Amino acid sequence: MDERRRQAYNAAFTTEKHAVLMRYLEDKLGHEVGFRICETPVFLTGELTREVVRAGWEIAEAVTSPAYLQGAGRAIPPGLAVPNEDEHTMLLQVDFALVAGADGRIVPRLIELQGFPSLYAFQWLLEKAFREVFGIAPELTPYFDGLDEESYVDVLRDVIVDGCDPETVVLLEIEPEKQKTRVDFTCTERLLGVPAVDLREVIERGGRLFYRREGREVPIRRIYNRVIFDELHRKGLPDDLFRRELDVTWVGHPNWYFKISKWSLPFLDSPYAPPARFLSDVAEMPEDLEQYVLKPLYSFAGLGVEVGPTAERLRSIRDPENFILQRKVDYAPCITTPDVPAKAEIRMMFVWKDRLRLINNLVRVSKGAMMGVDFNKDKTWIGSSLGYHP
Repeated sequence: MDERRRQAYNAAFTTEKHAVLMRYLEDKLGHEVGFRICETPVFLTGELTREVVRAGWEIAEAVTSPAYLQGAGRAIPPGLAVPNEDEHTMLLQVDFALVAGADGRIVPRLIELQGFPSLYAFQWLLEKAFREVFGIAPELTPYFDGLDEESYVDVLRDVIVDGCDPETVVLLEIEPEKQKTRVDFTCTERLLGVPAVDLREVIERGGRLFYRREGREVPIRRIYNRVIFDELHRKGLPDDLFRRELDVTWVGHPNWYFKISKWSLPFLDSPYAPPARFLSDVAEMPEDLEQYVLKPLYSFAGLGVEVGPTAERLRSIRDPENFILQRKVDYAPCITTPDVPAKAEIRMMFVWKDRLRLINNLVRVSKGAMMGVDFNKDKTWIGSSLGYHP
């Protein structure tokens, strides 16, 4: 971490500035953010930036390689395969914990990955807010591949809209106005003209899809998909629309949510990836189970994750093929704050149209045992953020 920039930022920080940041965001959005925005961005050194980028590319290339993809269809649960899958994922997130290496340096270690969208549009707005309110140095950027705030939006438009009338491109979700990711839906519409449409309001007619807008039917050409099957099923909603042959192009085909996911972790051989196995492949229980994390394959947003599961708990699982056991990593308290140091997780955000591109990042800051809100109640200098690098 860049301690020089950290000390300068902390010295100039006031709670009033954070309040201004929140007002800036909510004024631009027209509604509340809906989750906690951290008081600070993360300042990466050039060395740490290079290592996180290297780690992100190593993992991304592994899970988009022909060798991996040859067997990745097995990741899709029975009955959930969606027709007309494309050759590669268009969207990819790779999440790393920042930990202390053997020599004390801060290094990335893989936590999760997903062939699914993230907050591509909101991170653009969050960066503008931090830069304007806190006077971020012009030589710092959250972007990669030579992008700036304008060319970044051009890339998003190219990937998501691809020359179509933006009105015929929809961000598909279940009850979008109730989702915590609503901020990204709002920003996507403001930046690209792509509206969020509730899955339950989609009309299907002979394989073509429509939605109603201002009293008229609008054809759907492209779907920027944010629907997760786990949520669909928990809400008791039908998934038959996804199994039909539809005259649409998927931006983020639903199959990639499974094919690049926690299911991928046992197949990764990288110094950046902690060992992971399908629970069904664990012949002997490790003696140090407190150093492991149990993760269900098909949940989202951290649901069902158990740190330090007992042997009894593992033996009680009736579908071990749907769980992985992953070596735990210890997040390093590497961000100096006014009270105790905070830990961080950084997401490398990729897109792929003509080529795979790393374009942005997202950071989550925590002082609890885990990253979630429940572990950070009544704490400050925690929440969603971004990483600046030279």
